Amino acid sequence: MVDPARKARERADLGFFFSPRSIAVVGAAREPGKVGRIIFENLAKSYKGELFAVNPKAEEILGYKCYSSLSEIGKQVELAIIAVPARFVPDVIKEAGSLAPKGAMVISAGFKETGIEGAKLEAKLMALANDLEIRILGPNCLGLMNPAKKLNASFAGSLPKAGKIAFMSQSGALCTAILDWANGGGVGFSKFISLGNKADIDEIDMLPVLANDPDTNVITTYLEGIKDGRAFIEAAYNAGLRKPVVALKAGTTSAGARAVSSHTGTLAGSENVYNAAFKQCGVIRAANVEDLFDLALGFSEQPLPKGRRLAIVTNAGGPGIMAADAVEQHGLTLANFDPKTVEALRENLPAEANVYNPVDLLGDALAARYGFSLDVALDDENTDGVIVLLTPQAMTEIVETAKELIEQSKSHKDKPVLTCFMGQAEVAKGISALQKSGLPNFVFPERAVSTIAKMAEYAERRNQIRPEIKRRPVNGLLVEEIINAESERGKIVGAQALKIVEAYGIRGPKTKLVHTIRDALSAATELKYPVVLKASSPDILHKSDIGVIKIGIADDVDLRRAYREILSNVDRYLPEAELWGITVQEMVQDAREVILGMNDDPQFGPVIMFGLGGVYVEVLKDVSFRLAPLTEADAREMVLETRSFPLLQGVRGQERSDIEAVIDALIRLSQLVVDWPQIKELDINPLMVLGADKGAVAADVRILLEV
Repeated sequence: MVDPARKARERADLGFFFSPRSIAVVGAAREPGKVGRIIFENLAKSYKGELFAVNPKAEEILGYKCYSSLSEIGKQVELAIIAVPARFVPDVIKEAGSLAPKGAMVISAGFKETGIEGAKLEAKLMALANDLEIRILGPNCLGLMNPAKKLNASFAGSLPKAGKIAFMSQSGALCTAILDWANGGGVGFSKFISLGNKADIDEIDMLPVLANDPDTNVITTYLEGIKDGRAFIEAAYNAGLRKPVVALKAGTTSAGARAVSSHTGTLAGSENVYNAAFKQCGVIRAANVEDLFDLALGFSEQPLPKGRRLAIVTNAGGPGIMAADAVEQHGLTLANFDPKTVEALRENLPAEANVYNPVDLLGDALAARYGFSLDVALDDENTDGVIVLLTPQAMTEIVETAKELIEQSKSHKDKPVLTCFMGQAEVAKGISALQKSGLPNFVFPERAVSTIAKMAEYAERRNQIRPEIKRRPVNGLLVEEIINAESERGKIVGAQALKIVEAYGIRGPKTKLVHTIRDALSAATELKYPVVLKASSPDILHKSDIGVIKIGIADDVDLRRAYREILSNVDRYLPEAELWGITVQEMVQDAREVILGMNDDPQFGPVIMFGLGGVYVEVLKDVSFRLAPLTEADAREMVLETRSFPLLQGVRGQERSDIEAVIDALIRLSQLVVDWPQIKELDINPLMVLGADKGAVAADVRILLEV
């Protein structure tokens, strides 16, 4: 096991991987095409530090002396790169200890990705590395690159050009594909890292290194899984305060979801949990590889917009309309030009041109017309950024227009400019000029708008200080007493579950547990009709499905009939269920039903859910998620995100619901599950939301404990 204290101390001290003073390649091969040979060749081409080849079967490789073992080198090597069969790797690590290296990069495959025996071998490797205090990158990785230092410590092809994008990936195959794409498009990287199996070093370790890297403007990552969700959130949040973190997360479909019985557990698949985690720590979620690098290009090359007001300059009406539609869809606004801007455009553009936003320069627009219009749009104080669209017409000066845009962008460095030269063959030279200058070009208008929208969102979030979470007063002793009493059973329902949420300030209805019709009649008289009857049993999860909850009991006759029907339905559908009795509750009227829930995620811990719909929640799936503990802003965002939120606001003359009571209940639920980690699942379904300033009532609560 990795010692947490040591790991925490060294997380910020992994920079040596990118600029080691000395490197030894263990498994440097004589035969061209072998992994060890390719790595050594890549290093020999441009690496400036001491380089050692370790191969007991060779005397020299590429003019470098070969050593039979690491120990024969006789002095400290800062980084060992290991490319030998997996079964020999632990022995190499053991021998490396005599040289006191800071780190080792294990290229070799054949570890936990191959099954049980491989996992045992990986555990042996890590036990040795931890004892020797050697940090491990990999195993089963491609290696890493630092283009600015001419370091290609990988078995990939040529080194990409230096740029401002840091990329790290769990998939080595994806790394090679992205490198080929980047080299073809002239995209540069500050750091390029293949993480492999992440036996030791992972995204959490690398995030602070990249956040402090002066060569990096944006951090991008491809994720398949995260070992420690909470540590990732902390690292990503801290990194995001300095520069954007963009993630492409794969493997989040329902096929990998854990089978659970609660509403929350059913809905809180890994996709929803990762979305919630990314939102709370400020990670920007990419939809696919294309989106990942659209965002990377925008963030790495252009300043952040100071607002959401966008100008569009185009030589074709159709693409301009497409861009304008995308502006609204992505929560941006078309800039309302200052009258001076409109007048300047009117005086200098053809009479047929549109001088309002989007600015249509017409199909005969030459480079000078583009340059003038972009200059005027950027000068307007009502504009936060500009997207320039170009379609190749017969008279279009493609390369000259690109040069004009580059010059205007350089002279207005405080506002982002994104281009969209639409097409392929005819615009290729213009796109190449834009890319070389650092002006990002996008294939279609929608992608450019989506990118600048994410840039604006990041700029807003980065300036927001995460508020301190304020605790509500609670009755912890009562909760402890109930949980201890029910710990062996593992389930808490009915009156006891209501007592737990009431102890945390979430109001419940007046409730009586009875065992006879006579007692039920007496309870109904005390609570006053109408009332609700429901079976009280730890074995009945969804009461409405089998008819063991009766709502709106109006009088004694209704009550007698409902009582008998509930007992009959229990006997018919769940005869083995343990029945504690029948619950009689006051009926909460003139309220809207919502659901609050919690599910304990293996990676991220307690996940809070909010949704509208009561019994229909799993059908409608109109829900939102966040990780506990919640701030007030988190809880408010959860409520606002649901599609049916307008129902709580009141429609067609209906009274507005007490939205603040819902937000308060979410925060209290969050505090409850953080305080009591024994709680693994919890549903408040429904929470009856009354009118404005009248509060909310938890009508039914179900809790599952760790057993």
